[in-house]
Amino acid sequence: MTDMIATLPPVSEMMRDCGLEPKKQFGQNFLFDLNLTGRIARSVPDITNIPVVEVGPGPAGLTRAILMAGAPRVIAIEKDKTTEPILSRVVDASNGRLSVIFDDALRVDFSKLGLTEYAICANLPYNVGTELLIGWLHKIAHGESISSLTLMFQREVALRITSRPGDEHYGRLAVLTSLIADAKILFDVPNTAFVPRPRVQSAVVQIIPNREKIARITNLGAIEQITAKLFGQRRKMIRAIMPNVDWERYGLSGTERAEKLSPEMFATLAHDLI
Repeated sequence: MTDMIATLPPVSEMMRDCGLEPKKQFGQNFLFDLNLTGRIARSVPDITNIPVVEVGPGPAGLTRAILMAGAPRVIAIEKDKTTEPILSRVVDASNGRLSVIFDDALRVDFSKLGLTEYAICANLPYNVGTELLIGWLHKIAHGESISSLTLMFQREVALRITSRPGDEHYGRLAVLTSLIADAKILFDVPNTAFVPRPRVQSAVVQIIPNREKIARITNLGAIEQITAKLFGQRRKMIRAIMPNVDWERYGLSGTERAEKLSPEMFATLAHDLI
């Protein structure tokens, strides 16, 4: 199944043949390290049995690794049409397992991809990674069957996703994620692994939707509003931000700051106040 993918030229050679270079406006930082892309792909739970959606495949380094890991079907969504010569070669070598959609992933309706359940695996463009994640969290909260997300982020963003109350990086992303899923950092990725080399370090985060948690959440949009309000002035006491709330009703004095409130407390406040 993987023989034709394995015989393709190295990604760097295919890029050189096509005159393809990373584009700053798309936030592109490409991975060439086969050990690293293979490690990311193999981290996708049950990869040999579930379709995988990849966002921002670029010259298909990770795409090839996902196919080599045995994914039965891969749908890659790419905004940059100049990658088509490379991606078409990978499509031809994939024995029908790879299809490519040239569009902006922020505009694609994932529910219309024809998949009853799928995993997401991506080296996300730095400039839209957070926005994409929040969109996927809303899809999960509304019942879309995303089985797992295995995603590359800037390490600071990875910490914001996986942090806990009281942590330096705890904020909106951690609250929204932890209320519907279980998230962890799988491993760090040095900036030397990318072309071009970014200034920041990266990390691979895995997010597994938790059906029991999802069943308890009635309105993730309201929770997003309350987190934006309170974390938007995170150095202020919550009673200074929302002075008309009876904080004692929630077992709070009102002198707390947003970073001390649990995700469950944000859900309760959103339910009662928005």
